Amino acid sequence: MKKTMTRVLSVCVLLFLLIAGASSIVVTQENEYSLIRQFGKIDHIVSQSGVSFKVPFVQSVDHLPKQTLLYDLSSSDVITSDKKTMICDSYILWHIADPLKFAQTLNCSIANAESRLDAIVYNSTKNVISSTSQDDVIAGRNGVLSQAVIDNIGASLEQYGIELLSFETKKLDLPSDNKAAVYERMVSERNNIAATYTAEGSSEAQMIRNSTDMEVTVMLSDAQKNAEILIAEGEAEYMRILSEAYADPSRQEFYSFVRSLDALKTSMQGGNKTVILSPDSPIAQIFYGN
Repeated sequence: MKKTMTRVLSVCVLLFLLIAGASSIVVTQENEYSLIRQFGKIDHIVSQSGVSFKVPFVQSVDHLPKQTLLYDLSSSDVITSDKKTMICDSYILWHIADPLKFAQTLNCSIANAESRLDAIVYNSTKNVISSTSQDDVIAGRNGVLSQAVIDNIGASLEQYGIELLSFETKKLDLPSDNKAAVYERMVSERNNIAATYTAEGSSEAQMIRNSTDMEVTVMLSDAQKNAEILIAEGEAEYMRILSEAYADPSRQEFYSFVRSLDALKTSMQGGNKTVILSPDSPIAQIFYGN
C-alpha cells in the first residue's frame, strides 16, 4: 500500500511539473504580440517572434495581431456643402502600433477597436464631405478626398494605440432617385461651358482674320504705291535718256534709223508681208541709202 501511494504521488508530481512547464512556455508568432499579464495587469509585452517563458498559474498571456488589418465600413449617406446627398462606401487599413495602449483602452478586443474606428472614420468622412461641394467631392476621388479624411482624423487614434494606414472609397455615388437629374444638370453645365468656349474662340478667330485682312490690304497698298513710284521714276528716266539722245546731233541719225527699223518690223507682223512706202518715207530712205 505504501509503495502504491508513493507511485501515485510521484505520478501526480510529474504531471504537475509537466503542466507547470507547459503553461510557462509562451510561443510568439511573427505576426503577433504576446501580452503577459500578472494578476490581470500587463507585466510585459513580447514583440519578437520565438519562445519565451512566464510564471505558471500566476501569469497569463494574450495575443494581438501585428499585421495590417482591413475594416470594411458600412455604406452611409453623406451631405455635401451644396446640400447634395451622396452614398459613401469605404474601407480602411490599420494596425496596432502600441499594444499596451490598445490593451488598456480597448481590452485587447479587435471588435472594440473596429467599433471606435467605425465611429471616428465616419464622423471624419462626414465632416470633410459636408465642407466640400459635390463637384469637388467627385473630382477628389483620385486621392485628395482620402488624404483629407486622414488629415481630419489626425492623431485621435493614438490614444488607442492604433495607426490608420489608409482610407479608400470603394464607391462614392449619387442616390438612385436623383442620379438622373444630377447627370442632366452636369451635361447641361458642360454644354454651356462648351458653347462659351466656342463663342469666345469664334470671336477671337474673327478678330485675327480682320486684323490679318487689314494688314494684307495695307501691305498691298504700300506695294502698289511703291510700284507706281518705281514705274514713274523709270519712265521719267527713260524720257530723260531719250531726250538727251535726241538732243545730240551726232546721235539723231542713228536713233532715227533704229526707230525706222522698229516701225518696219511692227508693220510686217501678221500674214501680210507687203509694205508700200512712199519715196519720202523714213523707212524708204533706209533702203535708198539716202
